[in-house]
Amino acid sequence: MADVTDATTLADGPGEIGSGRTGVRAEEAGGADAGGRGRGANGGSGGGTGRRWNDGLIARHAFGRKGAAGVAPTVGVEGIDEDDGTAASAEVHQPIGDTYEGPLRVRLDALRELVGLSRTRIEGTTLTEAGRVLDEASTRQRLSSRHTVVAIAGATGSGKSTLFNALAEVPISETGLRRPTTSAPIACVWSEGAAGLLDRLAIPGRLRRRPLAGGDGDEELQGLVLVDLPDHDSAVVAHRDQVDRVLALVDAVIWVVDPEKYADAALHERYLRPLAGHAEITFVVLNQIDRLPGEAADQVLDDLRRLLDEDGMALGEHGEPGATVLPISALTGQGVGELRELLGRFVQERNAAARRLSADVDAAASRLRSVYVADGRTGLGERSREEFADRLAWAVGAVATGEAAEREWRRNAGRACGTPWLRLWRWYERTRTPGGGVPRAEVIVEDELTARQRVEQAVRTVAEDAAAGLPRPWAQAVREAAVRGAVGLPEALDELAVSAGPPSGRPARPAWWPAAVLAQASMTLLQIYGGLWLAGQIIGVLQPGIVPPVLVMLAGIVGGPLVEWACAAAARGPARRYGQDAERRLREAAAGCGRAKVLDPIAAELMRYREVREQYSTVSGLTR
Repeated sequence: MADVTDATTLADGPGEIGSGRTGVRAEEAGGADAGGRGRGANGGSGGGTGRRWNDGLIARHAFGRKGAAGVAPTVGVEGIDEDDGTAASAEVHQPIGDTYEGPLRVRLDALRELVGLSRTRIEGTTLTEAGRVLDEASTRQRLSSRHTVVAIAGATGSGKSTLFNALAEVPISETGLRRPTTSAPIACVWSEGAAGLLDRLAIPGRLRRRPLAGGDGDEELQGLVLVDLPDHDSAVVAHRDQVDRVLALVDAVIWVVDPEKYADAALHERYLRPLAGHAEITFVVLNQIDRLPGEAADQVLDDLRRLLDEDGMALGEHGEPGATVLPISALTGQGVGELRELLGRFVQERNAAARRLSADVDAAASRLRSVYVADGRTGLGERSREEFADRLAWAVGAVATGEAAEREWRRNAGRACGTPWLRLWRWYERTRTPGGGVPRAEVIVEDELTARQRVEQAVRTVAEDAAAGLPRPWAQAVREAAVRGAVGLPEALDELAVSAGPPSGRPARPAWWPAAVLAQASMTLLQIYGGLWLAGQIIGVLQPGIVPPVLVMLAGIVGGPLVEWACAAAARGPARRYGQDAERRLREAAAGCGRAKVLDPIAAELMRYREVREQYSTVSGLTR
């Protein structure tokens, strides 16, 4: 150990911990310089260098020299061994990150799918946090899964640097009355292979330490990467920014509070309350309990638990998962051993990163709830579809077209089955009327402006029905889909009114029409026969007898209207069906056009929403 002490004593510069102390030195004190050159304890160049990939992602240069007999190597920056100047043999490759397993992997896949499906529907700023979580999950997965990064955070004068040194069992972080004493994050690593994690935290090599000579430290803390942060309430804005940046990247946090500032609103409102969902990776230690007399420590501790409960942070009591609350005195060592033990068990579980990531996914899901969770039942009901079809049918004139077709069918029946004298009179009336002629069934379409307004109103109504209850971005997407589909819809309905209307010409005659025509002709012949018979009697050609010819002629005169009336009654049903068929064809054509142009795009948006809603349920853990 004498050799070690001598080598350490030669350290010089801002990274020097102190003369004569064994264990921790900065990069300037004999570690690797900016150019990657190894330097011995005497400041000379090393006799050889050995390269390795320290964590499989970021190239790290490790330099070592084979130690002479009786000379123990000293360790400065992580991964740098120094002895007498001979090249160290190649080190065994350290395994790095592992794939996520179980529910976390399912939730991350669902979140990635959710973001992909939502990019064109939701503003990018809304998805920023979810994208950050995915990026951090991917980055953390590529780094060492054997290490747990724990940050020590606290306010000015809370004693976090003292606790940092107590856990490392060697003075690493500067302490004292001058504030702020910690101006940049300092890391202490209990085992090798964490270079990538420290690079991710942007902690330079000169601020990376080892707790003991040789870098092994306590077995129970193997894999721990402890980071001392600047004060979160520092007057220097850059310090607060560093705290926020590192807290977003570490696997767990030890919050150090003191009896004077444990209820500080800045701590609770800015950090503890927003991070309440991260309770399982949170330690809250009440430091400086040696300053509290009698039962005051218990009272302050109970009040601290009350405040944490108000923040929404679950407390890990009685075996339940949650934050760990512990009273300590970093200065006297009271409670530090218990904290080391709890921290050791926490590190050895090797799941802090997964817990942190799961909590981040929960937080992202909570922020996204308003854009994915609907109020009540969503979708487009059958009634709304039918009402939309009815409105389009009115706009295209389906009802009027059916009524016109029914009248045309009755008119044709009247022409075929009516009395010849009435038909002759109607013909005479038509010839006397300018422009008279045989009326034809025409497609009845409303005024163009009115029809267009009806179509627009129908589209707006069905869009509002479909968007009812949806979150705002998806409701807007449904409305936009309906508006896009409505472009050209009135023109398409106009074309349908012509192509799908009743065929030109007279409708097909039923089988009973010839019999009706024959009966009407018979009645006409009876009238003619009776008239001729009566005329013959009058002029004396036939034997007088007025009753028989009058009866025959009267039978024809009465029978003709009776046959016409019977035919009109018989024609009501077929005429109605003919009109209904004409209305149905036009209605179905209009509904089909509306479905293709408006309802199908709306249904596609609703289907996309249901898909993202299922993905969100997986992300938020509702299906777990």
